[in-house]
Amino acid sequence: MSVTHEKLTSAELGKLWATYMGNTMSKYVLSYYLQHVEDEHIKIVLESALNLSDEFIQTIKGIFINENFPIPLGFTKKDVNLGAPKLFMDEFYLHYLKYACKAGMSIYGVAVPLMVRADIREFFTYCLTSTAKLMNQVNDVLTNKGFIQKPPYIPIPTKVDFVTKRSYLTGFLGNVRSLNALEIAHLYDIIQSNVTSHTLLIGFSQVAQKKPVREYLVRGRDITKKHIDACSQQLHKEDLPSQPLLDHLVTNSTDSPFSDKLMLQHKIDMFSMKIRSNGNALSVSGRHDIGTMYIRFLMNVGIYLEDGANLMIDQGWLEQPPEAADRDQLSSR
Repeated sequence: MSVTHEKLTSAELGKLWATYMGNTMSKYVLSYYLQHVEDEHIKIVLESALNLSDEFIQTIKGIFINENFPIPLGFTKKDVNLGAPKLFMDEFYLHYLKYACKAGMSIYGVAVPLMVRADIREFFTYCLTSTAKLMNQVNDVLTNKGFIQKPPYIPIPTKVDFVTKRSYLTGFLGNVRSLNALEIAHLYDIIQSNVTSHTLLIGFSQVAQKKPVREYLVRGRDITKKHIDACSQQLHKEDLPSQPLLDHLVTNSTDSPFSDKLMLQHKIDMFSMKIRSNGNALSVSGRHDIGTMYIRFLMNVGIYLEDGANLMIDQGWLEQPPEAADRDQLSSR
């Protein structure tokens, strides 16, 4: 990266901080997975992902040192027990990596247009392209092993057509039109992410040590299942398939490989991504019933996230991101 003495903007500080925090978490999750993976092809992909996380961490740490910015605590060796028994089967690691890549590409894709300093923009562009490359690697292995279910097929149109009736937007009563390709794509995407999230929540909830954390994870599991069922029902009404659950990929282990802090923060982060995916789906859904469903999802997730943040605060685990100066406090000294 090019060297500059230009100050970091608030957007650059915020995105660097969030990327550092997220990748310290990924580092220890992936390190644990690598202790138990048996399939050599899946092991190679996990190693690629871990190397990428390490690279991102070291780059950001160097930037922070140059800026005299305190290095965030994030997650450390204390947050993982590499000797814990296997919690997930090998296939799950691929679905997890796809899930994590989606989250990473979302963060980096938003970051790139906001970055002003050339070196930081260059870094986030690299983060985005290298994560997309990892996603392709994951998809290739999923496909080669027969673990991937493709989005549903629909007929190719025979001609260009235009919407002529306002009833195109209805969805509750009357002659409800079929789902269009964009609506199907986002329903499939949300189901796919939630299926992986549901499996992760099953594993986390059976190994969490603290009762409030365990209850929170079980609640997240139940919310996620309701969202899967609601989206799947929309596809099934059109005789389109939806992705099956992956819950059989969780072992019976009750020995935790991760700290409660890591598991709680992990699910808060991933539920935060649900807000973006549901918002994206809402923005392209023309039918009122589909849009109303996504609004309900957003409300469910928002309440769940607030409760999770409060739980993190109560436990003393919520690390504070950089913030603007409090002028009122400064002037009252």
